Parts: sequence; C-alpha cells; structure tokens
Amino acid sequence: MNKTNVEKLLGRLLETKSEKIKLGCDIHARDLAVAVQVDDARALRPQTMTAAQLLVLVRGLIAGGRQVHACYETGPCGYGLHDQLRAAGADAYVIVAEALADGRKQKTDKLDAAALCDKLDRYLRGNARAMTPVRVPSAEERQRRSESRLREPLKRSRHQWQARGRSLLLFNSHHVTGRWWSQARWSELVAILPAWLVEQLSVMREALLQLDQQERTLRTKLEAEAPRTRPKAIGALTWVLLLREICDWQRFKNRRQVSSYTGLCPGVQQSGRRKRDGSINRYGNPRVRALLIELVWRLARWQPDYPPVRALVTGIARGAARRKCAVAAARRLAVDLWRLATGQTTPQKLKLIVPAEVLG
Repeated sequence: MNKTNVEKLLGRLLETKSEKIKLGCDIHARDLAVAVQVDDARALRPQTMTAAQLLVLVRGLIAGGRQVHACYETGPCGYGLHDQLRAAGADAYVIVAEALADGRKQKTDKLDAAALCDKLDRYLRGNARAMTPVRVPSAEERQRRSESRLREPLKRSRHQWQARGRSLLLFNSHHVTGRWWSQARWSELVAILPAWLVEQLSVMREALLQLDQQERTLRTKLEAEAPRTRPKAIGALTWVLLLREICDWQRFKNRRQVSSYTGLCPGVQQSGRRKRDGSINRYGNPRVRALLIELVWRLARWQPDYPPVRALVTGIARGAARRKCAVAAARRLAVDLWRLATGQTTPQKLKLIVPAEVLG
C-alpha cells in the first residue's frame, strides 16, 4: 500500500462522523494486514501496509479527533509496535495468539486481521472473554528478561560444541564422556591424540571456553541480585530467573491469577453430570512453568515437610500419578512464592526451612 493509498484511506475515515476507529492488525516482519472498523459498522476490507504507514494513519486519525483502538497478537515481532501506537495516541492491546478459524478452511493474513478486528469490537462492547490482553512489560523489564534468557542459548551452544567434539573423537576410535575440553581432560587427550585431531579439537575447545566463560559471568551477575533470605533449595539463580520472567509479583491480585499464569491448571471436559480433568492448559509463560517443575523436585529432596511435596516424598503416588502430583505441587508453589514475595506470609508458616547461616 503506497503513501497515496494511505492518504486516501485516512481521508475517507475523516470524512465520516465516526468517533471510534478499531484496527485489527496481523503483523509480520516486513508488513502487516490491517482491518479497519468505523464505530459499529461492518469492517472495511483489510489492506496491507507497513508499520510506518500504519503509524501515519493512526496519527492522522488522532489529529482528526478520533479515538483509535488497535490490537495484534503476541509473537516474534515483540512489543515495539505497541509502544509506537501508544506514543501516537492509540489505545493498543497485545493479545494472546490463538487459532482464528471462523468455520472456514481458508487462512490468510487479511482474514486473520478481520478476525482480530471483530475480537476487538466485541471486547470494547464489554465482552471480556472475546480476547485476552497480555501485560506488556516495560522497556526495562524487557531488557532484564532478555539478559536472563541469554543464558539458555549460551548453555545450549556449549552443549552442542561439546557433543561435536565427542562425536569427532568417537569417529576416530576415542570414546570420551563429559567435559573433554576441561584443562585436566584436555591435557590427557593431547598426549594420546594425533596432531591433526588435536588441531581440529582446539578450534572447538576455544569456542567452548569462550561460551563457558560468558555463561559463568552472566550466571554470577544474575545470582548477585537474589535476596539472601531464601528458603533452602530455592537457588539464587532460580529466584532471579522467575522474577525476571514474571517482571513484577505485584501484578497478580489473587491466587487464581498466579495459577493461571503458570499454565499448570487442568483442562476440564464437562457435559451434564459427566466431568473429567484433562491435561494442563499450558497457558502463560512456559519458562516459568519449567522453572517451577524443576524447583518442585528439588524441594521434594531438601524440604520434605513442605505440604505440597509430601506426596512425592512419601512415594504414595507412582508413575503418571506421581507426575500429576508434581504438577499440582508446582501450581501451589507458585502461589506460595507470590505470597512470600508480596509479604503475605513467611517461610516458617509455609514450613519451609531457611538455612541458619542466612538467618544469622
């Protein structure tokens, strides 16, 4: 859509006696499909434009005295467009991504934009279930979250290079395990390997040493931000990673919101008198979910008196039932961590042990 077409669309919208303009945007890296609805009328045919052209349209509508509401789905494009729309004066929403099928088998960007516009219209009319807006982190929160997430790709790259080295050694009849690139192991390998193999492994080892140093430095920086008064088995790194993913524990108003954010609530299938709990719904933040599950198994070992993990400690549940108990414990743990972080309770009330050296 060229500039002239944007100006034509803006002129058509300003000619109407509209008060509200609703924009449903299906965004991509290069361009986006935009569906426009004027007040309560039927949405106009979606059009393709760039983000810059959308902002020109929004600024023109705001200058013309119109209320502009816009929404788009979460995805790889992040929250930059949301910030730009807000700065331009629009009421912008970022909503949970979902399948936008309306009974048809077709799926195009323009159909998705029209569906998003319809969701926005119903939401503004008072139907709170029409769409699920997400809390948009501030620029500082996004920066801190990105920093903590950098550790995982560093670890993954380190494991990949380590596996490549083991594979090369095995292909040449040398079976090794573990951190073959550590100083002690490397000295042993250099003494028995041919020079050409040492030369190739040295390239991999250089990359491994750099990745390992970067990961260690980042981990030390993250751990330094954790509070000293933490219950046993809740590590400094885990606490900081959870905090940076959640951004602000104060955002939750009740325990249901905390549980829902973890995605650990069971799905329900109910019809008449028949009801069955299904698998977890996996809503919310998957990184928070993984951290909580990992933390539960540590608590089962180091905090056996913590009520949510007693079924794991006693061994009453086996197999799949044991994993379900772990999921239920993780859900309760998230609520307890929220209560701890917001000062609603203490570790002693939750029967969590705080190391004596920390209390001292």
